[in-house]
Amino acid sequence: MSTTKRLWLGLAALLIASFGVMLWLGFELHQTAPPMPERVVTRSGQVVYTRADIEQGRQVWQSIGGQQLGSIWGHGALVAPDWSADWLHREAEAMLELDARANTAEPYSMLDAPAKAQLQAALQAELRANTYDPANGDIVVSDVRAQAISQVAAHYVSLFSNDPATHALREAYAMKEDTVPDQEHRRAMTAFFFWTAWAAVTNRPDGTISYTNNWPYDPLVGNTPTSSSFMWSMFSLLFLLGGIGLMSWHYAAYHGKEALPVPPARDPLLGLKPTPSMQATAKYFWVVIALFLVQILLGATTAHYQVEGQEAYGMKIAEILPYSLTRSWHTQLAVLWIATAWLGTGLYIGPAISGHEPKFQRAGVNFLFACLLVIVVGAFAGQWFAVMQKLGLAHNFWFGHQGWEYVDIGRFWQAFLFVGLLLWLFLVGRALWPAIRRKDEMSSIVGLLFLSTIAIGLFYGAGLMWGEHTHISLVEYWRWWVVHLWVEGFFEVFAVAVISFLFVKLGLLRGKTATEAVLFATIVYLTGGVLGMFHHLYFVGTTTAGVALGAAFSALEVVPLAIIGLEAYETWSHSRATPWMARYKWPIMFFLAVSFWNLVGAGLFGFLINTPIALYYMQGLNLTPLHGHTALFGVYGMLGIGLMLFCLRGLKPQVQWHTGLLRGAFWCFNIGLVLMALLTLLPMGVLQLQAALEHGYWFARSAEFMNRPIIDMLVWMRVPGDTIFSVGAVLLGWFVLRQWLLPARDPDYDRALAEGQADGER
Repeated sequence: MSTTKRLWLGLAALLIASFGVMLWLGFELHQTAPPMPERVVTRSGQVVYTRADIEQGRQVWQSIGGQQLGSIWGHGALVAPDWSADWLHREAEAMLELDARANTAEPYSMLDAPAKAQLQAALQAELRANTYDPANGDIVVSDVRAQAISQVAAHYVSLFSNDPATHALREAYAMKEDTVPDQEHRRAMTAFFFWTAWAAVTNRPDGTISYTNNWPYDPLVGNTPTSSSFMWSMFSLLFLLGGIGLMSWHYAAYHGKEALPVPPARDPLLGLKPTPSMQATAKYFWVVIALFLVQILLGATTAHYQVEGQEAYGMKIAEILPYSLTRSWHTQLAVLWIATAWLGTGLYIGPAISGHEPKFQRAGVNFLFACLLVIVVGAFAGQWFAVMQKLGLAHNFWFGHQGWEYVDIGRFWQAFLFVGLLLWLFLVGRALWPAIRRKDEMSSIVGLLFLSTIAIGLFYGAGLMWGEHTHISLVEYWRWWVVHLWVEGFFEVFAVAVISFLFVKLGLLRGKTATEAVLFATIVYLTGGVLGMFHHLYFVGTTTAGVALGAAFSALEVVPLAIIGLEAYETWSHSRATPWMARYKWPIMFFLAVSFWNLVGAGLFGFLINTPIALYYMQGLNLTPLHGHTALFGVYGMLGIGLMLFCLRGLKPQVQWHTGLLRGAFWCFNIGLVLMALLTLLPMGVLQLQAALEHGYWFARSAEFMNRPIIDMLVWMRVPGDTIFSVGAVLLGWFVLRQWLLPARDPDYDRALAEGQADGER
């Protein structure tokens, strides 16, 4: 059996086993998720909340932006509090105050340490006791707790209105006035917040650990790390070290044993003539630039809200573009422009690989482009109407704002996008099919490229697996199928296959060598990448099995990044192999940047927060976006730009490139990202971590902490990095624009083309 066939069988076995475990853990999560009560009642029989209240409250929360305005169970925006942690701590303090005055006639703050300890012990016993009755679906609370719930609910009803008493907090949380105009909707939303806090502190039946594995950290209510968090964090480190050792041994034993081919004297792609459908992909890359520039503008606005709250340099823009909306669009545009770059690459590369232009391919490319524009405009318009509370709860789920970070768009637009991805799969697949059928040394790479295309098309469908009232634990499970597996998984395989294919076509790698390398890299990456998804689900209702698998396999995600520097050096060597490779210098430079940020953003900053004990304290602090920004743009964004530039080189081969613009853009992106990470996100995250360790998670996300002068200073420290980064985007945009508006003929292209024709005649 050939090595290639063994690798294919290994990849198939890995995927079958991994997704089998994924589905099993999903079923287990369905069984062990926090129960949704029919009623919350007092011991005296008073109804506090009903299931209808909780369900409607969740709808209201989603309509105002959901995870884009504060967070639930740690997932979401960072300026407003985590509502679960905030409610839990406020409820605990209210109960302590009520008990202190009832038992001693003194305020809680005036009691001595033994008296406080006694009240805290009673508080923890009451909060952690599981009083859910599966027979009738009731959660029973004491009359004192019901009174505390009423007090906290009154605070939230005021906060989400335009009450002057809570105006300062709304500014601190970057909330617009009258975020939820309807009084009944505000009250219902407090029911949802209560339930998320109840699940975070209530022990599982016959257990001593809450439904969220004792997250968030709050010693006042007895939420402290579990023993499994410590244990599996230790095993995670062992898996990491063992995996790096095995990977290094394999690299030393097998990598580079076969001599590289002698590069051709001239560019093999020089004579490639773009087909009509390949030429039609140009508009995709124009849209990439437009979306990228808008995303940066929205990102700057969103960051500025953190220091002015409801304004931008004195302008009251929160009444038109509130924080939850600018952040929604900012995060979605990041995925959209990167995905558009990759979709355009797939449509360009299909006919280039096979040499076949299917009938009506150009019409399909143009139709898909029109659909994408309709989806973006329609989805974003629906979100504006939702957040401004002009859409109504009845239509919000389908056309407004779903409230789930990265998959926020309404279900209609989500389904429309899924259909668009299936059309993309069809267009790329029919163009690749002749190359797949050739059965040459390139067929395995083309096959893997095609399979990754299928996965990209189909796996976005995981976002359609939940409904409007599906349990939020299961929504989180399926949501991370999209965010982790779709974005971080199969797009990565697609990119590796494309880059390897390009190097083979350029004569820098042998087909057989590249095929084996790509298959092996895919196996290594997906070994950790599939089941590693569970590190996002430590605190959403999973049991110890989910924590164990997430800790073990997310450590393996980092393993291939340990030798990324060697791969980067090899890529750099390829780029200097022959003079004509200078034509592809800047696409390859962006590929090199991908290697660097893979190591730093995905590897170093990713593993910083991946272990259960680390994420227990860091989830939802600024150390999370430290990883998110450096990995999302540093890896996927840089890769999208590199692929786009490679396609532009082929679309306009005769046009001279203004390399000064690309050089400036490249260094502005990298320097700007470094400054953003080191001057703001890292120090702010470290300060928040210290605050969480000393006082509890709630404090690290509180207005009291986030409004400190040092935090404001660190936010302003983003300006140099953001400015430099933005200059890079403008330079890149101007470079692309000049290719069409002010093209200059490249004399080197004409010379090389003439030499190639002369060689052909000889």
